[in-house]
Amino acid sequence: MITLKEMITPIPYQIKEDTTLKEALNIMKEEKYGLLPVVNEARKLVGVFTRSRLFQMVKLEKSLTTPIKDFVKRDVNSLKEDTPFKELQEIVRNSSVGTGVVVDAENRVVGLFTKADMVMGLLNVTRTLNLKQSLQTAMDHAYDGILLADETQTIQMVSPSLLELFNMDYQDVLHKKTNQVFPHFQISKIYESEEADISDFHEINGIKYIIHRIPVKQEGRVVGAIVKIMYRQLNEVNELFKRLQKAENKASFYHTELKKSENAKFTWDHIISEHTVMEKIKKSAAKAAKGRSTILIRGESGTGKELFAHAAHNSSARKDGKFVVVNCAAIPEDLLESEFFGYEDGAFTGARSRGKIGKFDLANGGSLFLDEIGDMSLNLQAKLLRVLQEREFYRVGGTKRIQVDVRIIAATNRNLEEMVKEGTFREDLYYRLNVISLFIPPLRERMMDIQVLSEKIMSELNRVIGTSITGFEPRAKQILMSYHWPGNVRELRNVMERAMTFAEHGKIKVEDLPDYMLGSNHVLVDETAVTQEESMVESAERVAIETALTKTKGNKAKAAKMLGISRSSLYDKLRKYQLNEK
Repeated sequence: MITLKEMITPIPYQIKEDTTLKEALNIMKEEKYGLLPVVNEARKLVGVFTRSRLFQMVKLEKSLTTPIKDFVKRDVNSLKEDTPFKELQEIVRNSSVGTGVVVDAENRVVGLFTKADMVMGLLNVTRTLNLKQSLQTAMDHAYDGILLADETQTIQMVSPSLLELFNMDYQDVLHKKTNQVFPHFQISKIYESEEADISDFHEINGIKYIIHRIPVKQEGRVVGAIVKIMYRQLNEVNELFKRLQKAENKASFYHTELKKSENAKFTWDHIISEHTVMEKIKKSAAKAAKGRSTILIRGESGTGKELFAHAAHNSSARKDGKFVVVNCAAIPEDLLESEFFGYEDGAFTGARSRGKIGKFDLANGGSLFLDEIGDMSLNLQAKLLRVLQEREFYRVGGTKRIQVDVRIIAATNRNLEEMVKEGTFREDLYYRLNVISLFIPPLRERMMDIQVLSEKIMSELNRVIGTSITGFEPRAKQILMSYHWPGNVRELRNVMERAMTFAEHGKIKVEDLPDYMLGSNHVLVDETAVTQEESMVESAERVAIETALTKTKGNKAKAAKMLGISRSSLYDKLRKYQLNEK
């Protein structure tokens, strides 16, 4: 609410008892005051000199050099500067005096207060309230994020869309300094420069945004700031830049893409998991990668076997060599041999006139990743075995031996042991490949990874498909956490992409998920069931943590290992269940 101090009329002159009639007359004429406060040497109020007292001196034909001392009105009611607004309204309503003197706690004069000041103050209050209500309504429905700060760089208003983008609540932001809450906004810059500006692209959870900083000026000085966060549909701008870049650098672009296809793109950091088994597998794979032995990666489709292959190459002594991928299930059987070993000029009808080098040639000095090796024909298995044993081969239609130095990394989702028994996979090749074997567990056996994987995928997809999704609504998250994921991480990514594409708001809802997930037996029926299920899960989780701490005698590192979670995750759960004293 507006204060009396904000409504008073400041006075540049304070007269004393020895002030002359001429001086008082000139001040009243120049400033248009109806009265002048009279103060002593300590600037404290002793009375007022009014226009009627001035007329009285003139009528008595007092000279212009006469001091006003004998004509000062002493019985004066002053107003304290901290007078409440409602009390002030009552005083003005019942007072016959048009002007009052405002003093501070020590009776020193700070200004004059008129009924006109009161009327203007009321108007300003009404305007301020209406303006604030209008602003709040506009901000509640703003498409972009908006923040308003006052002269002291304190946040006074913020839009829901901005809070949603940064996953914050009103209490985290309101009435706090801008640089404390949003230091990267650099709002203080415009208080100094007094000029509006726009930032470069920033990113949060894969969502790109731009900061538009605008100073609010009054009488030539900055009294506040408006910050606009533009983040919706920026993907269209990005696409424009991408098309322009492709048009200008087409040759360079395709050359770069070709080089990328022969390079490993992932490292161990790209394999996200909080499960102890996965961490052990990563450590074993990293050790194996440093040697020369063949690595066989096994696991269901979609578990991330190719990521392990990329990471193994990137952490090996061959990381500067090429990483060539062959999907044995995707290439027709009659073309597999020429793809592997290449062919000579005129080797068969339709062959290139100058022949073609094969994948083994390309991977020489590097790694060859044979994905879905369980789908390779017996005939090609025999030729592959010979290359692995002798490190040489013949091109199709050729007679010259080609020497190669290639490290084989293979992957399959098939049961090779059963295939060996059935005679569909060579036993000698199986033992040649199965020197170092890694089994990647399915997602349903490491459900705790769904949370961290979904967050990582959401961040990546926001960047790739241009969405602005910040999370899941509770029921949608419950479905995600209870689904059995037969397609593993690949299916999780596909579901996330579909849901983020259909989501119309900042969070994924149940209706954004595929119908086949909603029909699952794992889906909860209503909000009550969700709450009950969450309570049961939390209760079970708490008991498990307490048991682990008891068995490890309070050793948190060992407890985290026993629970199959990281130490940081354990500390988060200890805080959640208030078990820090354990």
